[in-house]
Amino acid sequence: MRVQRSFAFVDLAGFSSLTATEGDERAVAVLVGFRGVLREVCARRGVRIAKWLGDGAMLVSVEPAALVQTVLELVHATAAAHLPTPMTCGATTGAVLLLEGDDYVGHAVNVAARLCDLAGPEEVLAERQLAPAVPRWGEAVPLPPLEVRGLATPLDVVRLRLRPTGPEAQPDPVCGLPLVSATAAAVRQDAVGRPVLLCSASCLETWEGRPAPTPEEQGSLRSPFIGS
Repeated sequence: MRVQRSFAFVDLAGFSSLTATEGDERAVAVLVGFRGVLREVCARRGVRIAKWLGDGAMLVSVEPAALVQTVLELVHATAAAHLPTPMTCGATTGAVLLLEGDDYVGHAVNVAARLCDLAGPEEVLAERQLAPAVPRWGEAVPLPPLEVRGLATPLDVVRLRLRPTGPEAQPDPVCGLPLVSATAAAVRQDAVGRPVLLCSASCLETWEGRPAPTPEEQGSLRSPFIGS
């Protein structure tokens, strides 16, 4: 069965060196932290972790935009977590064969894996056809055609990254991505009337579904901004 999907491979650069220099226990602790970030971001954005690959993973999404948002947030989140092994990522989209209901075989899968191998620390390399899926808070930077092992012709690729922001940026209260009004997908108000910038429908849904403060907590000196 042939299906249209978007794929990303993510990996921790330098993980083998970390294991050799700091020991297995330290490496496992880093990996557990990385997988925790990955699970939380993918669950919120509706992207499936198709398989774990040691210190990396293969991600699959029906919607290209969800995949792009996920990998951009992952770069930001892993950097914010100060992991000693920065994330690398390769992403693409295309028609592939669905094998035995939960595996994928095809050119797009191979290309995403190769791009992950070529990406540098905190870098997302993607085929150009994913550029239209980039959100307003991200950007696709064109790169020269890229020679990829196993492919006869160079790939047309872009580097996906967060759009630079100035000191006026404020973090999305759910994912922490820096936003300004022009790059936010939604703007709401908190409990005291301040603007809240949200990056996507998924973060908006999470923010609106947060537990409401009790009457005792609302406006108390102990937690004056609970619910904001």
